[in-house]
This record gives sequence, C-alpha cells and structure tokens, in this order.
Amino acid sequence: MRLTANKKIFVAIGIAAITTIVFFTYSTQDKEKTETGQNETQNNASLHNKSLDLVQSISLPNVSGRIDHMDIDIAGQRLFVSELGNNSVDIIDLKTGKRVNSISGLHEPQGIIYIPNARKIFVANGGDGTVQVFDSDTFSLVKTISLSSDADNMHYDAYQKLVYVGYGNGGLAIIDPVKNIVIDTIKLGGHPESFQISNKLQPGIFVNVPESNSISVIDAQKRSVVTKWPNSGASGNYPMALDEDDKRLFTVYRSPSQLAVLDTNTGNTIAKLDVVNDADDIWFDGKNKQIYLTGGEGYLDVIAQKDQNNYQEIAKIATGQGGRTSLFVPALDRLYIAIPDYFGQDAKIEVFEIHKIN
Repeated sequence: MRLTANKKIFVAIGIAAITTIVFFTYSTQDKEKTETGQNETQNNASLHNKSLDLVQSISLPNVSGRIDHMDIDIAGQRLFVSELGNNSVDIIDLKTGKRVNSISGLHEPQGIIYIPNARKIFVANGGDGTVQVFDSDTFSLVKTISLSSDADNMHYDAYQKLVYVGYGNGGLAIIDPVKNIVIDTIKLGGHPESFQISNKLQPGIFVNVPESNSISVIDAQKRSVVTKWPNSGASGNYPMALDEDDKRLFTVYRSPSQLAVLDTNTGNTIAKLDVVNDADDIWFDGKNKQIYLTGGEGYLDVIAQKDQNNYQEIAKIATGQGGRTSLFVPALDRLYIAIPDYFGQDAKIEVFEIHKIN
C-alpha cells in the first residue's frame, strides 16, 4: 500500500509519540527501582548501625552438625553446649574462651539444664528419649532416666525445685532433681516444643504444640491442660518467651516466619511481626524492653517493646548459617549464639554484649 505525503507525516508523528511515551515509562520505572533500592539499603544500614556488640567468638574444634540448646554456670563461668549432630556436650570456660571438657557418647542431645545447688547437669536426648544426669564437677554419669522417645526442651523451675522435660508424642515429664526420678507426667496433644513456666501467672505453664496447631495452657498445681489456644494464620510454633509483668506471651511461627504477641489472660493476638526464618530461640529482656530472636537463616532479630501492645524491629544482625539456638543471660548482659559448621564455616559460639538500642 502506498502512503500519501500527509499520511507519511501523521505516521511519523505517531511513531515519535509512542517512542516518547515508552522512554518516559521506562525512565520512571528505573527511577522508582533505584529509589526503592536506595531506601531498602538505607533501612538495612539503619538497622545494622543500631546493633549489639559482638565481644567474643569461641571456637568449637571438631564439632560437626547441628548445635541445640545451652545453659550456663554463672558463678563458675562455664557454658554448657548441647551438640546434637556431634552427640556431645561441650563445657566452655568463659574466662579463657576455651573448651575445658566434653561429654561424648550421647544420643542427639537437645535440652540441657544446669542446677547449681544440686551440682548436676541434666541432658535430654532426642535419639533414645533418655534424660541423662551428670555430676557438674566430674562430668561422670549419675543416672539415666528413660522416657518414651524424643526428650527435647527442658526447664528448671527454681520455685518448685523441679525439672520439666518435653518428650515423645505429647508429654511433659516432671523430674525431682534430688532423687533423679520422674514424679509426674502432663499429657499433651502432640510433641511439645518450647514452653514457659510462670509462678506469677495462673494457670502457669504455656506450651507450644505445633502438631496440634495450638498452644496448651497448663495449671501447674493440678498438672493438667486447662485450655488450648488455636494458632491463627500461621503454623509451626516452636520458640516461646514470656513477659510476666505485662502478661504477654511471645510465640514464633515458621510458616510464615512470624512473631505473635499474645495476651496471657485470653490468648488473643495483640501484635504480629515478620521475623528471621527458621527461628529456634526467642528471649525477652525485661530490663531493656527488647526481644532477641535467632534463626537458621543466619540473623539475630532485635525487636523493641514500645509498650505492651506495640513492637518494632530495630536491628537485624548477621550471625551465621544455621545459627538457630541461643542463650540470653540477663545477669551478665550477654547473648550466646551457637553457629554450626554449615557451608564450610567453623563451629563456634558468638557472644554479644547486650545494651538498650535507642
């Protein structure tokens, strides 16, 4: 088809207009992307600048695989580290930053508790469902307590002077640490993960039970479940922490990765925040009104408690891949984070000095 001169002029004008629009559109998009990237970089830089201080890195030579929970002997300045993948517990001298002893031949150690008055270390083994009791001075085996399977998280209630152990397909075993015997068991609807014991709040014990997609609330005196709070909009509730004074329970979900703040009186959700992936420990710092979460993604999240209903992430600190477990020691203003030997990195404990982030 042949075009007249006028038609050629109109076609040329149209092409020029389209070209101008396309160029303007792409230029605007590029500018928006650049500004977005700059804002994200500035935000991340702001979070990283507001950080805790890494004051020590303790090497764990010849320790391979996943590292689970920890406990501390404050007076003796010793750290006890459950090395699940290595089937061992390391005893670290915090003054020198060196391993001074090791307990080997364990069966996937997970939870660990040190009881100063009893001079004993209790270790929960996931592999064979036992709780092994060791002398904390000689590290010799004192007693093996057999549970059904998968002995996991542990807590020592100093008020009741009892050890609680989550285990099996749904139970909390209660152990007398003097006699080294199970004195009672609380039945649950699935394997318990993290739990918190309160002597200020009643009913008193809050337990994450991801298999039943809920949180179980236990009357500590009657030793029975009084209610269950179903999960809402998330699943895989593993870590848990407690703010007794403000009556707030902090539960972390893995799908999606989310922190939920619950009212301990009602179980109602007060707030939700996106957090680090694959979190396995969370701690509430009542003095500084901060929350610390450690996740296998390789970050430490720090969240400020503005008041009992309002929370904000204020720092995100790189740690190491697989650094899921940690121990917060308020008396020392220290946070200990276990880093396994994943992806060629060395197994170690990173020690952060805690301070209030403004």
